[in-house]
Amino acid sequence: MARRRARPAEGIASAQVNGGLAELEPDRDRPRARTLLIDRAPQSHVDPDDPAHLAFAYQRRLGHIADLIAPPGAPVKVLHLGGGAFTLARYIAATRPRSTQQIIEIDGPLVEFVRRELPLDPAWRIKIRTADARAGLARIPEGWADLVIADVFGGARTPAHLTSAEFTAEVRRVLRPDGRYAANLADGPPLAHLKAQIATVRSVFPELCLAADPAVLRGRRFGNAVLLAAGQPLPVAELTRRCASDPQQGRVEHGRALDDFTGGAAVVTDATARPSPPPPPSAFS
Repeated sequence: MARRRARPAEGIASAQVNGGLAELEPDRDRPRARTLLIDRAPQSHVDPDDPAHLAFAYQRRLGHIADLIAPPGAPVKVLHLGGGAFTLARYIAATRPRSTQQIIEIDGPLVEFVRRELPLDPAWRIKIRTADARAGLARIPEGWADLVIADVFGGARTPAHLTSAEFTAEVRRVLRPDGRYAANLADGPPLAHLKAQIATVRSVFPELCLAADPAVLRGRRFGNAVLLAAGQPLPVAELTRRCASDPQQGRVEHGRALDDFTGGAAVVTDATARPSPPPPPSAFS
Protein backbone atom coordinates (compact mmCIF):
# COMPACT_ATOMS: atom_id res chain seq x y z
CA MET A 1 0.00 0.00 0.00
CA ALA A 2 1.29 3.45 -0.89
CA ARG A 3 2.49 5.64 1.93
CA ARG A 4 0.54 8.61 3.22
CA ARG A 5 2.17 11.91 2.28
CA ALA A 6 3.05 14.20 5.17
CA ARG A 7 2.21 17.56 3.56
CA PRO A 8 1.17 19.01 0.21
CA ALA A 9 3.73 19.70 -2.48
CA GLU A 10 4.28 22.98 -4.32
CA GLY A 11 1.89 23.66 -7.21
CA ILE A 12 -0.61 20.99 -6.21
CA ALA A 13 -4.20 21.05 -7.52
CA SER A 14 -6.86 20.32 -4.93
CA ALA A 15 -10.62 20.11 -4.46
CA GLN A 16 -13.00 19.05 -1.75
CA VAL A 17 -14.80 15.90 -2.88
CA ASN A 18 -17.24 13.58 -1.17
CA GLY A 19 -14.41 11.33 0.04
CA GLY A 20 -12.34 14.15 1.55
CA LEU A 21 -9.66 16.50 0.25
CA ALA A 22 -8.52 15.37 -3.20
CA GLU A 23 -5.11 16.52 -4.40
CA LEU A 24 -3.08 15.95 -7.54
CA GLU A 25 0.56 16.09 -6.58
CA PRO A 26 3.29 16.56 -9.23
CA ASP A 27 5.81 13.80 -9.90
CA ARG A 28 9.38 15.10 -9.78
CA ASP A 29 10.56 12.45 -12.25
CA ARG A 30 7.79 12.82 -14.86
CA PRO A 31 6.92 16.36 -16.00
CA ARG A 32 3.13 16.05 -16.35
CA ALA A 33 2.51 13.03 -14.12
CA ARG A 34 0.37 13.38 -11.01
CA THR A 35 -0.43 11.28 -7.95
CA LEU A 36 -4.01 11.43 -6.73
CA LEU A 37 -4.29 11.67 -2.95
CA ILE A 38 -7.43 11.78 -0.84
CA ASP A 39 -6.87 13.11 2.66
CA ARG A 40 -3.12 12.66 1.93
CA ALA A 41 -3.46 8.92 1.23
CA PRO A 42 -2.17 8.10 -2.30
CA GLN A 43 -4.88 6.53 -4.47
CA SER A 44 -3.44 6.34 -7.97
CA HIS A 45 -0.83 7.76 -10.34
CA VAL A 46 -1.29 9.04 -13.88
CA ASP A 47 1.21 10.14 -16.52
CA PRO A 48 -0.69 11.83 -19.39
CA ASP A 49 2.42 11.54 -21.57
CA ASP A 50 2.66 7.80 -20.94
CA PRO A 51 -0.72 6.32 -19.89
CA ALA A 52 0.78 2.83 -20.12
CA HIS A 53 3.02 3.63 -17.13
CA LEU A 54 1.71 2.07 -13.90
CA ALA A 55 3.54 3.32 -10.82
CA PHE A 56 1.76 1.43 -8.02
CA ALA A 57 2.43 -2.29 -7.52
CA TYR A 58 -1.22 -3.32 -7.29
CA GLN A 59 -2.01 -1.38 -10.47
CA ARG A 60 0.80 -3.15 -12.31
CA ARG A 61 -0.77 -6.48 -11.30
CA LEU A 62 -4.11 -5.30 -12.63
CA GLY A 63 -2.29 -4.19 -15.76
CA HIS A 64 -0.87 -7.69 -16.21
CA ILE A 65 -4.39 -9.08 -15.92
CA ALA A 66 -5.61 -6.66 -18.59
CA ASP A 67 -2.68 -7.65 -20.81
CA LEU A 68 -3.67 -11.31 -20.56
CA ILE A 69 -7.42 -10.95 -21.17
CA ALA A 70 -7.06 -11.14 -24.98
CA PRO A 71 -4.32 -11.17 -27.66
CA PRO A 72 -2.02 -8.11 -27.49
CA GLY A 73 -3.68 -4.96 -28.82
CA ALA A 74 -7.10 -6.54 -29.31
CA PRO A 75 -10.00 -4.31 -28.20
CA VAL A 76 -12.00 -5.48 -25.17
CA LYS A 77 -14.98 -4.41 -23.10
CA VAL A 78 -14.07 -3.48 -19.54
CA LEU A 79 -16.17 -2.39 -16.58
CA HIS A 80 -14.38 -0.47 -13.81
CA LEU A 81 -16.07 -0.36 -10.41
CA GLY A 82 -14.36 2.62 -8.79
CA GLY A 83 -12.69 5.36 -10.78
CA GLY A 84 -9.93 7.15 -8.90
CA ALA A 85 -7.87 8.96 -11.53
CA PHE A 86 -8.99 6.43 -14.22
CA THR A 87 -5.48 4.96 -14.32
CA LEU A 88 -6.42 1.47 -15.52
CA ALA A 89 -8.93 2.81 -18.02
CA ARG A 90 -6.21 5.02 -19.50
CA TYR A 91 -3.82 2.05 -19.57
CA ILE A 92 -6.28 -0.16 -21.44
CA ALA A 93 -7.18 2.62 -23.88
CA ALA A 94 -3.47 3.09 -24.66
CA THR A 95 -2.56 -0.58 -24.95
CA ARG A 96 -5.81 -1.81 -26.53
CA PRO A 97 -7.12 0.90 -28.88
CA ARG A 98 -10.83 0.79 -29.78
CA SER A 99 -11.68 -0.86 -26.46
CA THR A 100 -15.03 0.07 -24.91
CA GLN A 101 -14.91 0.91 -21.22
CA GLN A 102 -17.36 1.98 -18.54
CA ILE A 103 -16.38 3.49 -15.19
CA ILE A 104 -18.79 3.57 -12.25
CA GLU A 105 -17.68 6.02 -9.57
CA ILE A 106 -19.91 7.23 -6.74
CA ASP A 107 -17.96 10.44 -6.01
CA GLY A 108 -19.24 12.96 -8.55
CA PRO A 109 -17.02 15.86 -7.41
CA LEU A 110 -13.97 13.58 -7.68
CA VAL A 111 -14.93 12.67 -11.26
CA GLU A 112 -15.27 16.37 -12.14
CA PHE A 113 -11.92 17.21 -10.50
CA VAL A 114 -10.00 14.46 -12.28
CA ARG A 115 -11.64 15.16 -15.65
CA ARG A 116 -10.78 18.85 -15.32
CA GLU A 117 -7.16 18.40 -14.22
CA LEU A 118 -6.30 15.20 -16.12
CA PRO A 119 -8.65 15.09 -19.13
CA LEU A 120 -9.32 11.83 -20.91
CA ASP A 121 -8.46 11.62 -24.59
CA PRO A 122 -11.74 12.30 -26.47
CA ALA A 123 -10.89 9.47 -28.87
CA TRP A 124 -10.95 6.90 -26.05
CA ARG A 125 -14.24 5.06 -25.76
CA ILE A 126 -14.63 5.59 -22.01
CA LYS A 127 -18.00 6.31 -20.42
CA ILE A 128 -18.24 7.45 -16.79
CA ARG A 129 -21.34 6.98 -14.66
CA THR A 130 -21.72 8.62 -11.27
CA ALA A 131 -23.38 5.92 -9.20
CA ASP A 132 -22.88 3.43 -6.42
CA ALA A 133 -20.85 0.50 -7.77
CA ARG A 134 -23.47 -2.14 -7.03
CA ALA A 135 -26.37 -0.06 -8.31
CA GLY A 136 -24.43 0.73 -11.47
CA LEU A 137 -23.45 -2.91 -11.88
CA ALA A 138 -27.12 -3.91 -11.88
CA ARG A 139 -27.65 -1.74 -14.98
CA ILE A 140 -24.98 -3.48 -17.09
CA PRO A 141 -26.37 -5.99 -19.62
CA GLU A 142 -25.78 -9.68 -19.05
CA GLY A 143 -22.61 -10.98 -20.70
CA TRP A 144 -21.37 -7.50 -21.66
CA ALA A 145 -17.84 -7.42 -20.19
CA ASP A 146 -14.60 -9.21 -20.97
CA LEU A 147 -13.15 -7.91 -17.71
CA VAL A 148 -14.57 -6.38 -14.53
CA ILE A 149 -12.12 -4.54 -12.28
CA ALA A 150 -13.29 -3.72 -8.74
CA ASP A 151 -11.19 -1.10 -6.96
CA VAL A 152 -13.66 0.57 -4.62
CA PHE A 153 -12.69 2.23 -1.35
CA GLY A 154 -14.52 4.71 0.81
CA GLY A 155 -12.45 6.09 3.66
CA ALA A 156 -9.76 3.48 2.81
CA ARG A 157 -12.30 0.64 3.28
CA THR A 158 -14.27 -1.44 0.80
CA PRO A 159 -18.00 -0.93 1.51
CA ALA A 160 -19.75 -3.98 2.98
CA HIS A 161 -22.27 -4.40 0.15
CA LEU A 162 -19.39 -4.94 -2.30
CA THR A 163 -17.97 -7.92 -0.39
CA SER A 164 -20.81 -10.46 -0.58
CA ALA A 165 -21.57 -13.53 -2.65
CA GLU A 166 -24.66 -11.78 -4.00
CA PHE A 167 -22.50 -8.92 -5.28
CA THR A 168 -20.05 -11.39 -6.81
CA ALA A 169 -22.90 -13.18 -8.57
CA GLU A 170 -23.88 -9.86 -10.16
CA VAL A 171 -20.30 -9.47 -11.38
CA ARG A 172 -20.43 -12.91 -13.01
CA ARG A 173 -23.76 -12.06 -14.62
CA VAL A 174 -22.25 -9.16 -16.59
CA LEU A 175 -19.20 -11.16 -17.72
CA ARG A 176 -18.92 -13.09 -20.93
CA PRO A 177 -18.53 -16.87 -20.41
CA ASP A 178 -14.74 -16.47 -20.85
CA GLY A 179 -14.60 -13.15 -18.96
CA ARG A 180 -12.55 -12.44 -15.85
CA TYR A 181 -13.05 -10.58 -12.58
CA ALA A 182 -10.21 -8.77 -10.83
CA ALA A 183 -10.61 -7.22 -7.37
CA ASN A 184 -8.18 -5.03 -5.46
CA LEU A 185 -8.43 -6.00 -1.79
CA ALA A 186 -6.69 -4.50 1.24
CA ASP A 187 -6.07 -6.30 4.52
CA GLY A 188 -3.53 -6.95 7.25
CA PRO A 189 -2.87 -9.61 9.87
CA PRO A 190 -4.64 -11.94 10.55
CA LEU A 191 -5.96 -11.52 6.95
CA ALA A 192 -9.49 -12.56 7.93
CA HIS A 193 -11.09 -10.22 5.39
CA LEU A 194 -8.86 -11.40 2.53
CA LYS A 195 -9.48 -15.08 3.32
CA ALA A 196 -13.24 -14.50 3.53
CA GLN A 197 -13.18 -12.73 0.17
CA ILE A 198 -11.38 -15.66 -1.44
CA ALA A 199 -14.00 -18.06 -0.04
CA THR A 200 -16.80 -15.76 -1.20
CA VAL A 201 -15.53 -15.36 -4.74
CA ARG A 202 -14.83 -19.10 -4.94
CA SER A 203 -18.51 -19.75 -4.18
CA VAL A 204 -19.34 -18.03 -7.50
CA PHE A 205 -16.28 -18.62 -9.71
CA PRO A 206 -14.51 -22.01 -10.00
CA GLU A 207 -11.11 -20.60 -11.01
CA LEU A 208 -9.14 -18.27 -8.74
CA CYS A 209 -5.65 -16.98 -8.08
CA LEU A 210 -4.25 -14.28 -5.80
CA ALA A 211 -1.34 -11.89 -6.47
CA ALA A 212 0.29 -9.90 -3.68
CA ASP A 213 3.49 -8.87 -2.00
CA PRO A 214 4.89 -11.90 -0.13
CA ALA A 215 5.02 -9.88 3.11
CA VAL A 216 1.27 -9.24 2.86
CA LEU A 217 0.54 -12.92 2.19
CA ARG A 218 2.63 -13.88 5.22
CA GLY A 219 0.62 -11.49 7.39
CA ARG A 220 3.58 -9.28 8.17
CA ARG A 221 1.99 -6.00 7.11
CA PHE A 222 -1.16 -4.35 5.81
CA GLY A 223 -1.32 -4.08 2.03
CA ASN A 224 -3.04 -4.80 -1.24
CA ALA A 225 -3.80 -8.14 -2.87
CA VAL A 226 -5.35 -8.65 -6.29
CA LEU A 227 -7.81 -11.52 -6.61
CA LEU A 228 -8.46 -12.85 -10.12
CA ALA A 229 -11.42 -15.12 -10.86
CA ALA A 230 -13.06 -16.71 -13.89
CA GLY A 231 -15.29 -19.53 -15.07
CA GLN A 232 -12.47 -20.99 -17.15
CA PRO A 233 -8.76 -21.76 -16.46
CA LEU A 234 -6.58 -18.73 -15.78
CA PRO A 235 -3.12 -17.91 -17.22
CA VAL A 236 -1.51 -18.52 -13.84
CA ALA A 237 1.99 -19.34 -15.10
CA GLU A 238 2.28 -16.18 -17.19
CA LEU A 239 0.77 -13.98 -14.48
CA THR A 240 3.24 -15.48 -12.00
CA ARG A 241 6.15 -14.71 -14.31
CA ARG A 242 5.07 -11.12 -14.82
CA CYS A 243 4.42 -10.42 -11.14
CA ALA A 244 7.81 -11.93 -10.20
CA SER A 245 9.58 -9.61 -12.66
CA ASP A 246 7.99 -6.40 -11.32
CA PRO A 247 10.16 -3.85 -9.45
CA GLN A 248 8.11 -4.76 -6.35
CA GLN A 249 7.98 -8.51 -6.80
CA GLY A 250 4.63 -10.17 -6.29
CA ARG A 251 3.73 -13.78 -5.56
CA VAL A 252 0.80 -15.62 -7.10
CA GLU A 253 -1.07 -18.30 -5.16
CA HIS A 254 -3.56 -20.72 -6.70
CA GLY A 255 -4.84 -24.27 -6.41
CA ARG A 256 -4.01 -26.19 -3.25
CA ALA A 257 -1.76 -23.43 -1.92
CA LEU A 258 -4.62 -20.93 -2.15
CA ASP A 259 -6.98 -23.42 -0.49
CA ASP A 260 -4.52 -23.84 2.38
CA PHE A 261 -4.13 -20.07 2.66
CA THR A 262 -7.90 -19.57 2.85
CA GLY A 263 -8.17 -22.12 5.65
CA GLY A 264 -11.91 -22.80 5.60
CA ALA A 265 -13.04 -19.16 5.84
CA ALA A 266 -16.80 -18.65 5.63
CA VAL A 267 -18.59 -17.20 2.61
CA VAL A 268 -19.78 -13.61 3.10
CA THR A 269 -23.42 -12.87 2.31
CA ASP A 270 -25.41 -9.64 2.26
CA ALA A 271 -26.66 -10.56 5.73
CA THR A 272 -23.17 -10.98 7.20
CA ALA A 273 -21.16 -8.47 5.16
CA ARG A 274 -18.88 -5.96 6.86
CA PRO A 275 -16.58 -3.30 5.40
CA SER A 276 -12.94 -4.23 4.93
CA PRO A 277 -10.77 -3.37 7.96
CA PRO A 278 -9.37 0.14 8.27
CA PRO A 279 -5.64 0.41 7.62
CA PRO A 280 -3.56 0.92 10.75
CA PRO A 281 -1.57 4.16 11.08
CA SER A 282 1.61 2.18 10.40
CA ALA A 283 0.34 1.31 6.91
CA PHE A 284 1.14 4.86 5.78
CA SER A 285 4.25 5.51 7.83
